[in-house]
Amino acid sequence: MIEILTPTELPRARQAGALVANILQTMKSRTKVGTNLLDIDAWTKAMIAEAGAESCYVDYAPSFGRGPFGHYICTAVNDAVLHGLPHDYSLADGDLLTLDLAVSKDGIAADSAISFIVGESKPPESLALIEATERALAAGIAAAGPGARIGDISHAIGSVLSAAGYRINTEFGGHGIGSTMHQDPHVANTGRPGRGYTLRPGLLLALEPWVMADTDQLVVDADGWTLRSATGCRTAHSEHTIAITPDGADILTLPKQA
Repeated sequence: MIEILTPTELPRARQAGALVANILQTMKSRTKVGTNLLDIDAWTKAMIAEAGAESCYVDYAPSFGRGPFGHYICTAVNDAVLHGLPHDYSLADGDLLTLDLAVSKDGIAADSAISFIVGESKPPESLALIEATERALAAGIAAAGPGARIGDISHAIGSVLSAAGYRINTEFGGHGIGSTMHQDPHVANTGRPGRGYTLRPGLLLALEPWVMADTDQLVVDADGWTLRSATGCRTAHSEHTIAITPDGADILTLPKQA
């Protein structure tokens, strides 16, 4: 299903996006060396409840997972990149952490992810991974607008990631979003321009470039959810929800400037 929001629904989408951005930035600010992943999950749960919103994850049970996810935020550390199931782990200096969050507010969902390094140690290769996904995300957003095609976004993202020397996995990518978290169209992280669905005002898309340092192959943890690099290399993931407007694309999950 491809869902097109009406102009009267877009303000609710903006509220959902602002909430997701606020929670992610709050979790980032609270995360220190020694922070436990389960604490991040508990803090997220509390903020969602306080906002009168609903988690898109806690009851999420797609065919590729193992039963309901059962948590409120994805926490992926180092070689984990997607669907990181929170567990009893205390973060160490230099860990690369990805937080991925989707929340529904007043019937509209928003989805975003950030990657950052915990503590004072800043491994250059990890910084390069994060920076590449952020640049690819910006390129994908710049390619989005009414009349553009999904392939234009995929090509823009893939061009940045490939130029940075990373191989691209196409099993998981961006997606439509609206009254539910995952909708059509699928937005692969590489593709051919001029192909695919034509973007229309009112369409919401979650764009999410992610890469692994030296592979494009994934393995699944014993928890049935967490996806890791097959070689144990580090990974990064950046995501925003955008709304296609008559004038271009608005980022709904952009953090407020301090």
